[in-house]
Amino acid sequence: MPESIVVGIDIAKLSFDAALGVTTDVRTFPNDDAGHEALITALAGQTVELIVMEATGGLERDLACALQAAGFAVAVVNPRQARDFARAMGYLAKTDRIDAHALAVLAQVLARHPERDKFVKALPTAEQQALQALVARRRQLVTMLVAERQRLATSHKAARASIEALMKAIRQQLDTVEAQLASHIDAHHAALAHQLASVRGIGPATIATLIADVPELGALSRREIAALIGLAPFNRDSGQMRGKRTIFGGRADVRRALYMATLAAIRFNRVIRQFYDRLVAAGKPKKVAIVACMRKLLTILNAMVRSGASWNDSIHLA
Repeated sequence: MPESIVVGIDIAKLSFDAALGVTTDVRTFPNDDAGHEALITALAGQTVELIVMEATGGLERDLACALQAAGFAVAVVNPRQARDFARAMGYLAKTDRIDAHALAVLAQVLARHPERDKFVKALPTAEQQALQALVARRRQLVTMLVAERQRLATSHKAARASIEALMKAIRQQLDTVEAQLASHIDAHHAALAHQLASVRGIGPATIATLIADVPELGALSRREIAALIGLAPFNRDSGQMRGKRTIFGGRADVRRALYMATLAAIRFNRVIRQFYDRLVAAGKPKKVAIVACMRKLLTILNAMVRSGASWNDSIHLA
C-alpha cells in the first residue's frame, strides 16, 4: 500500500504551486482546467490524507471543486491563519513555493487533528455559487450607489448630471440583480426563505445573505454559529488581568446584514425588543446590547432552521 501524503497548494491568478507531501519538491501548474486535471493525474494512485489551500477571493474555487469531485478531502483555510501558522513554524520568508510547502505542513497537522472533519467542509454547489455571486454583486452595487450619493452631495453643478446618470444606471442594475436573486431563491431555496421571512426584522436582503453565505445555518451549535459569524465574545485574560470581552473575526458581510436586521427587529420584533430593553435597563451600553441581540437573533434562526419550525413569539419569549 502506498504511503499516504498531504498536499499544500498556493494559488495565484494564472498558476498554482503544489507541494505533494512535506518532503517533496513543489510543482507548478497552470490555474486552468488543464492544470487542474494535471494535478489530479499526479495524485492518482496515491493515498492523499488532506489537501489544504488558502481562500483567495475565489481563485481557489474551481480547483477545490475539481479536487473534491475527484474524491479528495479539501480544506480551504483563512489566509491570515495560514500565515500565522507558517511564521510559528519558522517560515519567515514568503514566496509561492514556500507558502505551498508551509500549507503542506499545515495539512499534516490538520490531518492528524482529532477534529479533522470540521476543517473539511463540503464546497458550494453550482446553485450555491450562483447565489453567492448574485449576493456579492448586489453588495457591490449598493456600495457604488452610496459612494455616488455622497459625491452628489458635495459635487459641482457641472458634474451632477454625470453622477445622477450613473446613479440611475446603478439603480437599474440593482433592480435587475434583486429580481434575479428573488427568482433564484424561489427556484432553489423557497422553503428556507419562507421560514426565515417569518421573523420580523429579517428582510429579503438578509435572507439572501444568510442562505448564500451561511450554508452551515442549522447544522452547528449556538456557540459554533456565533463564533463562525464573529459574534461570540472572546476572553482576553492573562494572569491576574481580566480583559474586556470582545468579538472579532468571522464573516463580516453576514455580520453587517445581521446588524441592520437587528436594528429593525429591536423596533418591530417583540422578542428582540424585550431582550434589548432588559439589557439596557440592566446598565449595558446600547452597542453591547445590540450585539447581544444580534447573537440572540442568530441563535434563534439557527435553531429554527435545525428544527424546521417558523418563528413563534411564545416559544422565544419563554
